[in-house]
Amino acid sequence: MKNLSIEELEMLMQTTADPAVSIYMPTQRTGDIEQNQIRLKNLLRDTENQLLDYGLRSPDARSLLEPAQQLLPDLSFWQYQADGLAVFSSSDMFRHYRLPRNFGELAIVSERPHVKPLIPLFSEDGVFYVLAVSQNQARLLQCTRYNVQEVTPADVPSGREEALQHDDPEKQHQFHTTGPRGSTIFHGHGVASDFDKDNILRYFHKVERGVQEVLRDEHAPLVIAAVDYLHPIYREASKYRYLLDEGVEGNPDDLSDKELQEQAWTVVQPHFEHGRAEALDVYGETLAKGLATNDVKEAVLAAYDGRVATLFVATGVQQWGKFDEESRKILLYEERKPGLEDLLDFAAVHTLTKKGTVYAASPEEVPGETAIAAILRYQAGP
Repeated sequence: MKNLSIEELEMLMQTTADPAVSIYMPTQRTGDIEQNQIRLKNLLRDTENQLLDYGLRSPDARSLLEPAQQLLPDLSFWQYQADGLAVFSSSDMFRHYRLPRNFGELAIVSERPHVKPLIPLFSEDGVFYVLAVSQNQARLLQCTRYNVQEVTPADVPSGREEALQHDDPEKQHQFHTTGPRGSTIFHGHGVASDFDKDNILRYFHKVERGVQEVLRDEHAPLVIAAVDYLHPIYREASKYRYLLDEGVEGNPDDLSDKELQEQAWTVVQPHFEHGRAEALDVYGETLAKGLATNDVKEAVLAAYDGRVATLFVATGVQQWGKFDEESRKILLYEERKPGLEDLLDFAAVHTLTKKGTVYAASPEEVPGETAIAAILRYQAGP
């Protein structure tokens, strides 16, 4: 089983199959394993009926669901669960993810995986980065409120000594005495000395070049985790405009990735809450200027074209329809039928992949209390 990373999400979003199965369910972390098994068994039965309605023959439907069926008797699988389980299956793809989010039961058969329930894991509370940097190592972490993964580029130096080993040999004579936890001791100079700061700054410039490879096209906040005197030095080296003023203080070498993510979340949470409130204000301002819409067809087409800067989309509901990419015609349906897809999901997918921001919310929290609302980057051409 793979971890759900942004790369995995993009893979799912770009998968086209006919049909694709998407199953979501809540799970109990401990206790009644049988209840989790029964829930998946019932959802697979519902999914098989949907596949038959979709037009598949019974043997083909069962074959498509066989990888998921194999999970049912796997006791080792059920012993280690999170709050929710997501399962995706098509003729050439099978994925399942244990996730720290309690999903309602949902089984959908459509032309592509249904990923909208996953969006809050990446976008509702936002993606942010943590740079945990000390004199001994530098780690770049990509985080959400629920997830963390290390994304340190290979060319980021593992520490100050490695970063400066090819510099002026006369300036390296103090790099050879090792203190507790492998830290380097610089004899004759305090951490505030100009010479020591110069060495640290040159090290940080090399770290920054590697970090920029990851963050070049990002708009996500960056949190620095370091001992207090290193914070202003790294800020001097950094050119990243979304580096937050507040950081995590203390030696990050003593903390796991998960501990760093949790501490950084307390820093970025107010930032994201402000961002959502600000987006709501912007929506109201731009609606009068014709640069916002809550019309499903207009929002779907704008998302497909890459014109959506910010999208509010309702969770727990679907707008079934079909988008013909060649004719650019959109048809809406009140009920799910074979060959249709959730156009709210479609719009969210295209907004995310085209570097827009998506806020998944309850219907009453979407501006205008509609299923979808979009702030546009620009108007469509004639």
